[in-house]
Amino acid sequence: MEVKLKSQHLWISAELVTAVFGEATHAHVVYYPAQHSLLMAPKGDEIFPSLHKTALQMLKVRNLQGDKTLSLQEIIIDHDIDDTDRDLPFTHQPGMPLLQVHL
Repeated sequence: MEVKLKSQHLWISAELVTAVFGEATHAHVVYYPAQHSLLMAPKGDEIFPSLHKTALQMLKVRNLQGDKTLSLQEIIIDHDIDDTDRDLPFTHQPGMPLLQVHL
């Protein structure tokens, strides 16, 4: 499983996409600059958006393996984040529809 920044897009491996988002085509996304933390949950999660001020973003299929991406351009620009392509550390608890990525 892996998460990376590529061309200002968050690239999530198919295995992780399935574990976190299942069949969801959209994700609730929120960025907390003090912690450099991006939190994401599938659109169908009813609790996550009630706890966080989220934006809904489309998860785009990128290849036949099922890797998906979402644009981070707005977050990168608004928070002056390094946009160098790289692997990103992340946290995911098995069975939980939540992904935390450290930018």
